[in-house]
Amino acid sequence: MADDLVFYTNPMSRGRIARWMLEEVGQPYRTEIVQFDSMKSAQYRSINPMGKVPAIVHRGTVVTECAAICAYLADAFPQANLAPPPTDPRRGPYYRWMFFAAGPLEAAVTNKALNFQVPADREAMAGYGNFEATMDALEYAVKQNEYICGSQFTAADVYVGSHVGWGLMFGSIDKRPAFMEYASRLQGRPAAQRAREIDDALLPNKDDASKKAG
Repeated sequence: MADDLVFYTNPMSRGRIARWMLEEVGQPYRTEIVQFDSMKSAQYRSINPMGKVPAIVHRGTVVTECAAICAYLADAFPQANLAPPPTDPRRGPYYRWMFFAAGPLEAAVTNKALNFQVPADREAMAGYGNFEATMDALEYAVKQNEYICGSQFTAADVYVGSHVGWGLMFGSIDKRPAFMEYASRLQGRPAAQRAREIDDALLPNKDDASKKAG
């Protein structure tokens, strides 16, 4: 039933990543739109103390943070085949690159957008070192195979692919051929298209489609 899985989001947020993952999973879910001026309310912060979206509640279990939501849903619904089995060697790159995107990549891209550059003599203190090194590592991840885990599309591609797609759209990552080819492979997936259509239809107006948060 849809009430077994509840999705808290806003169409102009990172909730779009979780929406894509939910559409890939293919299970019924109920959407609760949280307006930005309500995210810090006591009611919503009882779900996510950070006061941000997305969040899911699956049969009473609350999960926040996009990478965690993707990983959780892949394991909660194994029939969707969105994660390698626990004993599969591909589980290594699956976790490796999903959490690389959640950590070093997110930090590097955010700092660049804020015009912050780690001083060269302090790069060892930053988890990502510098932006160029992070882009090189990301390129390595997406050019080895068709997908992060070889020929199998997984939740790691939902998460990494979302970062790559948004980075190319907003100019926050380099437009390297490997990134553009990887993003192109993912954008045509039926679940990705459905997710975009659902969230775009929820925008206040069409002009906001180009302003959705990264």
